[in-house]
Amino acid sequence: MGTAQIHWSDAPLAWRDRLLSSDGFRRWAEAFVPTRWIARRRAAQLFDLLAGFVYSQVLLACVQVRLFELLAAEGPQTAAALAPRLTLPLAAAERLLRAAVSLRLLETRSGGRYGLGALGAPMVGNAGLAAMVEHHAALYRDLADPLALLRGEAAAGSLAGFWPYAGTQEPTALPAQRVADYSALMAASQPLVAQQVLQAYPLRRHHRLLDVGGGDGAFACAAAQHAPGLQVQVFDLPGVVGRARGRFERDGLSARCSAVGGDFFNDALPRGADLISLLRVVHDHDDEPVLTLLRAVRDALPPGGRLLLAEPLAGTPGAEAMGDAYFGFYLLAMGQGRPRSEAQLRALLQQAGFGRVQPLRTRMPLQTGLLLVDLA
Repeated sequence: MGTAQIHWSDAPLAWRDRLLSSDGFRRWAEAFVPTRWIARRRAAQLFDLLAGFVYSQVLLACVQVRLFELLAAEGPQTAAALAPRLTLPLAAAERLLRAAVSLRLLETRSGGRYGLGALGAPMVGNAGLAAMVEHHAALYRDLADPLALLRGEAAAGSLAGFWPYAGTQEPTALPAQRVADYSALMAASQPLVAQQVLQAYPLRRHHRLLDVGGGDGAFACAAAQHAPGLQVQVFDLPGVVGRARGRFERDGLSARCSAVGGDFFNDALPRGADLISLLRVVHDHDDEPVLTLLRAVRDALPPGGRLLLAEPLAGTPGAEAMGDAYFGFYLLAMGQGRPRSEAQLRALLQQAGFGRVQPLRTRMPLQTGLLLVDLA
């Protein structure tokens, strides 16, 4: 058997680990007034990891019965008034309401009423977030046996079926009905990302934007409305771009917005854009396909052209668990892709032949990290 090499910096950490795993030390820390709050906080944090799935299911139940919208529209109400509206027995409604209060989704009000809480109010009218909450039922099914997933022993699951391009060698052959569900989810959640990008970077300085992997055109429409002089084009799978053309027509933007179907791993990208965007595209794919895509983007850009790359970044301060824990396992269940840090993306961009990479500050980095990339 091999012997693990011990680094000098491990010694104090080993001492800390032995201390924290000691029953005697835990009992002392729980009783000693100056350390009691730390012991309690860490116990609560560990329990939250254990109970996280239950908490998410409480949120799902609230979304499914449209509880947040109901309270926003009609104001605080008692459990007895809410129960028939939620189609729940009174005892079950009270159980759900109390659970939601404990998670700060709701608050108790005078007269035994329930109103929106600090975490429930932002859910009102947020179709993208509600869609993601409901979508997570597929992820939870795939995570039922995490070790099988990690060992590659699990059969293709719910997420692989939901994102069909992740498991096919010919994505351009996917019919419109096979891409409808994931396109609708992306469209619902796209405003969250679009708002961050448009606040962080002035599109008006460009004359033509190519949104690669732009789905049904949600960001393209937002960009065109934000910058009235901008021409916008979406490039995505043939089964998807019909939805984009329909959106452009409904929004009255067909004169400035267009869509082209193709496979960005095998087909040349349309030329003529001085700005290309990749929004939540790169982290869905492994390194070699990403390099292929980035080189295609570089080839399509004219001198002075730029790339906007937006996605949640691993290692984001204050949101570290989002990258390596949430997206790490989500993409594993999906069947491809990986969360990447800014440094890892910089390395791929450099390998693809790009020059300066400038991080742009967004107002909600948990949702969107943004890199502005120049040609070499």
